[in-house]
Amino acid sequence: MSTHDAPQATADVPEMPAPRVRETHAHSIGGGFALLLGLVGLLVGAGLVVGATAVDSAGGKAALIIGGILIALAAFLAMCGLNMVAPGEARVVQLFGRYRGTIRQDGLRWVNPFTSRTKISTRVRNHETAVLKVNDAYGNPIELAAVVVWRVEDTAQATFEVDDYVEFVSTQTEAAVRHIAIEYPYDAHEEDGLSLRGNAEEITEKLAVELHARVEAAGVQIIESRFTHLAYAPEIASAMLQRQQAGAVVAARRQIVDGAVGMVEAALARINEQDIVELDNERKAAMVSNLMVVLCGDRAAQPVLNTGTLYQ
Repeated sequence: MSTHDAPQATADVPEMPAPRVRETHAHSIGGGFALLLGLVGLLVGAGLVVGATAVDSAGGKAALIIGGILIALAAFLAMCGLNMVAPGEARVVQLFGRYRGTIRQDGLRWVNPFTSRTKISTRVRNHETAVLKVNDAYGNPIELAAVVVWRVEDTAQATFEVDDYVEFVSTQTEAAVRHIAIEYPYDAHEEDGLSLRGNAEEITEKLAVELHARVEAAGVQIIESRFTHLAYAPEIASAMLQRQQAGAVVAARRQIVDGAVGMVEAALARINEQDIVELDNERKAAMVSNLMVVLCGDRAAQPVLNTGTLYQ
């Protein structure tokens, strides 16, 4: 898209509220060491409980049993902080309702076991809208659909700024497609006007700009957007097809006439240069008429032999 189109493309985009939270890195440690400590704690706790059976005094036996149970519970509680993070996934960490950061490093990680961890996908996704029926800028009913390639860029915004970021992207995509469709005609009547069919690249870039503005508050990045279906509605499709065919016929006729005029001019100039025959105005007019009929006619011309003169 050219630079002079950028201000126009951003003029009609909606203004979304500023985000109240941004993604930060959550403090976590390697899960392998934490898993080892947890297993050791469970074994120690179980060993204390088993060892209590060999103690004769009731106080010592109770102390060992209680200590073993507490150690095992503490080890089990600590192991609850383990998380398996796959590539293309993240964990949004909250502690008593407060956002504490996001884990993006894949593998086995350990965080505070009292926190809650929400899994969120950061993989690239596709969303294809259904075929929408809207009226274009000229009021003609048209059908169109689009596909959007997107992914979550800010997990905190996707989790806390919107209720359901997947549904949010779906709804905003449909709204943006409808808005773009009513702003431009399917076919522009003016030669320099933008149209959905004739300026697909410019229109899709404007769609991407509007989509970015609509979903930015949800921490979503729009990678690409394209129209996958664009057509007149069935009730006017035949009439619009006739109009397009008529325009094509007129354009073809105009090109044929321009070429024929050039050929006639070249023929007259060649005759004059080589002094083949002297033509007065009436003979030139007859020659031009015959050549135009031959060159512009739909059917092959039938030759007529003139045994007399042009004036008889």
